[in-house]
Amino acid sequence: MPKKWPARPGKKAPWWGYLFFYMLLIGLWQLLYMLGVSLEWWKPYAFPNPAGVWQSLLSLSRDWNLLRAILYSLSRAALGFLLACLIGAVLGLLLLKLQLLSRYLKPLIMGVQTLPSICWVPFAILWFGLNQQAILFVVVMGSAFSIALAVESGMRNIDPIYVKAARTMGASGSKLIFRVIFPAALPNLLSGLRQGWSFGWRALMSGEVMSSAIGLGHTLMMGRDLADINQVMLVMIVIILVGVAIDKGVFSSIEERVLRQRGLA
Repeated sequence: MPKKWPARPGKKAPWWGYLFFYMLLIGLWQLLYMLGVSLEWWKPYAFPNPAGVWQSLLSLSRDWNLLRAILYSLSRAALGFLLACLIGAVLGLLLLKLQLLSRYLKPLIMGVQTLPSICWVPFAILWFGLNQQAILFVVVMGSAFSIALAVESGMRNIDPIYVKAARTMGASGSKLIFRVIFPAALPNLLSGLRQGWSFGWRALMSGEVMSSAIGLGHTLMMGRDLADINQVMLVMIVIILVGVAIDKGVFSSIEERVLRQRGLA
């Protein structure tokens, strides 16, 4: 029998496989650093190395500074993402219901979505100053449009047979939306929220580098100001790990659960 497409992913690698791979990667990184220093390809302070990153981790963890930065960043990201979900959902529904907006505004939204989040920083500073509101503004602008497009396309592209069957049985208005259209579009909506979170997390870093508030972005800029490239590298690694943890621990688990309930995984 021909294989179904798309093919289901294979079994996950065991934990020791991941451990071995990343230990090997770290070892190669340290070897490259030592080789570059010995051959004078770069100065010892100009290239990060695992030992230096580890020392930066111990230094920032001594007074819980790193943990506080992570928690502050996560709280801002969560609040900004919730606001972006509300704005994106309303905008997506308007695009779905009003053909005039869908025809003329959707191309503009798709264009604005391609803007790097750093482009919103000057607006945030001029409108709000260097405060929390400015950071939240950058997060919302970084993810709201992506969520709006996901809501619009996810609900527009459901199988029309579901809507016809529901209307035949008397469903209409809010009952049709929340009992039929929304559940049918849920897998696509979850993918859109997942993408919106990733955009919002990146936008948060763009907003935090401009502020003196505690956060991962500010800690990153402190490393730059101190010319401590190991601290900069440490914060970059933490940003990646936190982003992956939220993506895998929250969005992937919810998405897998929904797909399993639908018999799609």
